[in-house]
Amino acid sequence: MTVSEKREAARQFFQKWVNKGKEDEDDRSYWIDILTRLMAVENATDHIEFQKKVIIDGNTKRIDAYIPETKVLIEQKSLGVSLDKKILQSGGIELTPYEQAKRYNDNLPYTEKARWIVTSNFAEIWIYDMDMRVPEPTKINISDLQSKYDMLEFLVNQETVKISQEVQISKDAGIIVGKLYDAFIKQYETPDDPETLKSLNKLCVRIVFCLYAEDAGIFGIKNLFHTYMEQFNAQTARKALRDLFRILNQKEEERDKYLKDDDPILASFPYVNGGLFEDENVEIPPFTDELLHLLLDSSNFEWQNISPTIFGAVFESTLNPETRRSGGMHYTSIENIHKVIDPLFLDDLKQEFEELKNMQTRKKDGSINPIPYANKMKYLDAFQDKLASLKFLDPACGSGNFLTETYLSIRRLENAVIKEKYEYQKDAFAGQISLTDLNTMNPIKVSISHFYGIEINDFAVTVAKAALWIAESQMLEETKAIVHMNISYLPLETNAYIIEDNSLKLDWNDVVPNYELNYIMGNPPFNGARTMSKEQKAEMVNIVETESGDPKKYKNYSKNLDYVAAWYFVAARYIKGTGIQAGFVSTSSICQGEQVFPLWNTLINDMNILINFAYKPFKWESESTKSAQVFVTIIGFSDKSFALKEKRLFEGNDCKKGENISPYIMLAPTIIVKPHKDAPDGVLKIAFGNQPRDGGNLILTEEERDEILKKEPSVSKYILPYIGSLELIKGTKRYCIWLNEVPPEEIVKSKFLTERINLVREFRLSSKAKTTNQYAKVSHRFAQVAQPKNDFLAIPEVSTSKRRYIPMGFFHHDVIASNKLFIVANASLYHFGILESNVHMAWMRAVAGRFGDGYNYSKELVYNTFPWPTPTKEQKARIEKTALSILEARKRHSSVSLEVMYGENMHLFTDLRDAHNANNRAVMQAYGFSIKDMSEEDCVSELMKLYQKMEQQ
Repeated sequence: MTVSEKREAARQFFQKWVNKGKEDEDDRSYWIDILTRLMAVENATDHIEFQKKVIIDGNTKRIDAYIPETKVLIEQKSLGVSLDKKILQSGGIELTPYEQAKRYNDNLPYTEKARWIVTSNFAEIWIYDMDMRVPEPTKINISDLQSKYDMLEFLVNQETVKISQEVQISKDAGIIVGKLYDAFIKQYETPDDPETLKSLNKLCVRIVFCLYAEDAGIFGIKNLFHTYMEQFNAQTARKALRDLFRILNQKEEERDKYLKDDDPILASFPYVNGGLFEDENVEIPPFTDELLHLLLDSSNFEWQNISPTIFGAVFESTLNPETRRSGGMHYTSIENIHKVIDPLFLDDLKQEFEELKNMQTRKKDGSINPIPYANKMKYLDAFQDKLASLKFLDPACGSGNFLTETYLSIRRLENAVIKEKYEYQKDAFAGQISLTDLNTMNPIKVSISHFYGIEINDFAVTVAKAALWIAESQMLEETKAIVHMNISYLPLETNAYIIEDNSLKLDWNDVVPNYELNYIMGNPPFNGARTMSKEQKAEMVNIVETESGDPKKYKNYSKNLDYVAAWYFVAARYIKGTGIQAGFVSTSSICQGEQVFPLWNTLINDMNILINFAYKPFKWESESTKSAQVFVTIIGFSDKSFALKEKRLFEGNDCKKGENISPYIMLAPTIIVKPHKDAPDGVLKIAFGNQPRDGGNLILTEEERDEILKKEPSVSKYILPYIGSLELIKGTKRYCIWLNEVPPEEIVKSKFLTERINLVREFRLSSKAKTTNQYAKVSHRFAQVAQPKNDFLAIPEVSTSKRRYIPMGFFHHDVIASNKLFIVANASLYHFGILESNVHMAWMRAVAGRFGDGYNYSKELVYNTFPWPTPTKEQKARIEKTALSILEARKRHSSVSLEVMYGENMHLFTDLRDAHNANNRAVMQAYGFSIKDMSEEDCVSELMKLYQKMEQQ
């Protein structure tokens, strides 16, 4: 089924089952409908068992539904029954539906125990992953199935279970490698020497390959490595390993002809090649009994079941000193890799293959005929040749997880082609052939030699190559199972072209010429503009400003760009004039705030780049226990001449299609907002609040103020309310010492004021910033003063994205605004109504920068660029009235803070909510916007057009 077909099936399912469902009457048809309609399962009743018996305390109970293939246990309740409410059971105990299902599951035979438990009341489906230590429900409302249908894939797809198991096995393998690493490093004479660490890393890679090869049968004899090493003791194990590595690097004809007589086990090892065992200078330290036992014990692990995609990253994280120090293993998940490669190429390839499988011819009378054998094989051969011709580059490949998962995906697709050819041959000749063309040659055409990577870390390069070799081995086993023939894996004849170099200084054409390449993908470093090293900053300047061909035009463009932007610039130059499609995981800030103009104005208008698909920003999940919270986007792009006609925008599980994706990750025309230092003519000016730069010495808590006034009540007139974003939103109180126009003879009368001013002076003089030093001359004042003489409107600089509105407020001119506020002097109710409306909030959300998961309001980007309406007198009066209603509603709830009023429970403050809704309608009418039909993206799109007109005036 196509995506659109699945969405339509989900819509139909919802229409059928909305407000319907009795446990005893409808559960069978409900789940059969899910399997048939949503999961496209043929003969669904053959795959699900209803009323399965289970014995509990000698009594026979019935499981509502059970799917044996994927081990899914379903407990169905009637519509309206709460899925987290305890229900009285026979026997007098009370259990929730999940507890009831788990009780059934606990009494099933081990081989039938559920991998997933599902509870449902027809309106909701709750999914429990029983591989989790503490299973928590993933909840789906059937009204959301159009965007979440793929969350039910586990019902029929055993691959979901397999991936979860592979990930866990890979993590466990990483723990074993870490123990080996720690045991080996203790044995080196100079464990801190960089050369020692390089040897240890290579040694661990070789050992892991041997452990994997013996478990996967690559060595030809099961447990051969273990059998070989267990002959030796701690005194002889070091020499044994050295001898083994030498043999693995020798062709059989180059070996000692008497080796089989001297050491038949050693002679049994095959020639590996591939360069893995080439370096004879790898230092192997002396063994201990404990170390040898640990090595032998490691052979008992399920190495052949690891996921090479995940294990490569886990392996590197385990052995890389930097990642070990930073909190543990971290990697790009398989799910997130597919968010890049699926829309980049894999979805299209899979669809093309499905169309090939279903090829038919139609006779003149309208009847269907299978396509002739020769034609079908020709098309399948051509498609396999196409797969084998594709070339991929990851220019920041790390331990190779993008390359490895891409290789696995392409080979799985090739195996499906091989299977189709195999089955089609048998059908075409009624099974009376020898399958000659498949048995006389290697049916595999896809090679890891078409997968290229660039990585600056030498150890990561080695790990990436090993991960690709393991992936090659696993896919070879799948092919052998299809064609029932023995295909030799060793010696390694294919090359994994992973280059050790700085991809921002290397010409990518030296790795693979751009006219040969098809796809670029990856996850470049996440360093922000303020966290880059000096070397990285220099690289950015060189790439953006020096190599652009017009240094004057791009001067200072690089200073605010995240590090990942450098890969966009290099990729844009590399793909120019070619059909290469690219896709990167990127920090979301490159599509937000101040970075949009310098990056995307250059890429789109100067370098001929267009966005083909993108993901709305989402939280990046990392396995690192100390990783900072990072929000990312995924962007697919190409040269404009080879851009896709239909663009795809993803948000969660939802996909929208349109003609263009703007750099703000919206289906909208490409209009890029350029920061403005000043507001347009006729618009009230906005300014930062007052900047203290005082080391905290001019700021007081309420308790501090009260304590001071007890001692010196005369200074009360110099201690004024002080408000920033937190004080405005949370309602907390702070004060400041405000001596802006106070004569010195008044100040020196107070011991408290004099002491505080001297502390400010010391702080400013001790600063490394020269500008701060200069402010020591006026140590009684805030460093930068912007306090208006009239009342003002305050706008918080930072506000969480969980709020629909940024709470703004009016303040008396004696309330001192901090630099964490923007202030608009002389603002009226009309200005407040416009700025607090959904129209202005939509503009802010589109163009503002981000601070974690919050918004970073900006005067240059948000306020000064905002297109104001031109209302009639009546419209303006209506906005003033609705704005006043908002303020009055706030007054009625003044016992709580704006944080509470505008938080997750805003719906409870119905008068405030209604006032905002009325204000939104009034403002939209002033713009001439449709209240009923306009989405937020539509609103921003119209505002962008108004902005463009404003720029052209």
